[in-house]
Amino acid sequence: MSAPVVIIGTGLAGYNLAKEWRKLDVQTPLLLITADDGRSYSKPMLSTGFGKHKEADGLVMAEVGVMAEQLNAQIRTHTRITGIDPGHKRLWIGEEAVPYRDLVLAWGAEPMRVPVQGDAQDALLPINDLEDYARFRSAVAGKHRVLILGAGLIGCEFANDLSAGGYEVEVLAPCEQVMPGLLPPAAATAVQSGLEGLGVRFHLGPVLVSLDRQGDALQASLSDGRLISCDAVVSAVGLRPRIALAAAAGLDVNRGVMVDRYLRTSHANIYALGDCAEVDGLNLLYVMPLMAGARALAKTLAGEPAAVSYGPMPVTVKTPVCPLVVSPPPRGCAGEWTVEGSGGDIKALCRDSAGALLGYALTGTAVQEKQALNRELPALLA
Repeated sequence: MSAPVVIIGTGLAGYNLAKEWRKLDVQTPLLLITADDGRSYSKPMLSTGFGKHKEADGLVMAEVGVMAEQLNAQIRTHTRITGIDPGHKRLWIGEEAVPYRDLVLAWGAEPMRVPVQGDAQDALLPINDLEDYARFRSAVAGKHRVLILGAGLIGCEFANDLSAGGYEVEVLAPCEQVMPGLLPPAAATAVQSGLEGLGVRFHLGPVLVSLDRQGDALQASLSDGRLISCDAVVSAVGLRPRIALAAAAGLDVNRGVMVDRYLRTSHANIYALGDCAEVDGLNLLYVMPLMAGARALAKTLAGEPAAVSYGPMPVTVKTPVCPLVVSPPPRGCAGEWTVEGSGGDIKALCRDSAGALLGYALTGTAVQEKQALNRELPALLA
């Protein structure tokens, strides 16, 4: 039997690639390998589950057996790759060698860890996948007070969602505004004010020094001397593309696994897709570039090499208390921001010296202008 196409990861990247490829090739053996249980779900829904009062099982779109049948694939769950041998086109699972025709790394990104003192370090819980979500729901069952570390996109989404789910939420981050790398100050103020209207309390500037158990609760000690009592802590300080196994195998890595416009790594027959991939210098941890990559790579794996292209890639942030769409200016592009509107309705535009639109941030009712503005934006990868 011929060697299979092997996809490592069954998140949005892995499963969507498999679906797109199976439209073009129904015969070639397909093996998906995942460290979790292989159930199909949409990761963006993890930050909407509390407002909708959904347990982890309620976010599942298909069980692993259904996915295996649908994709005519073998899916190995709770399985960790221990090594990749590009020279012999095989990977290792412990002592077992698994050959591949083509290998796709779709293993995503992992939560950054915060160094913290105290006896409750294990209570810092990331929510990066369905199993994390289930673990956190169990931790907050019957509880009321949640501390979120991080005021970026994910931290703000969880602040909105947990508040909608009836929790008292506090947000701690060592920055001057929410989403500092993503939003101009006026848009950040609009989002923060919206969340504060839900009762969210922000502590921007200090860092978490220690986390200790205090009976059934937790006590967070901040660098400015303040203490916060809570029942659970969400760690949302950021994600880092998984690159260790790729680097150990000799693949070129930077922030992510480096690939060209065909999503090819520095070794033949190995590709990378999704959050772990750095495509022509861009590492975009969002759904739209992932889907574009899956469609292109499916064609390449089916024998019709297709370069990925990114048009404008605006990001819709799930903060319904203050709707937000943002398209950050491309890295290295110098521009100047102008701001219109007030309160929760902000239209912030970034233009270059010639007046060309480089990016925008729209909040509240201003999000209605996104389609017209998208037509003015440059493509990220033409």
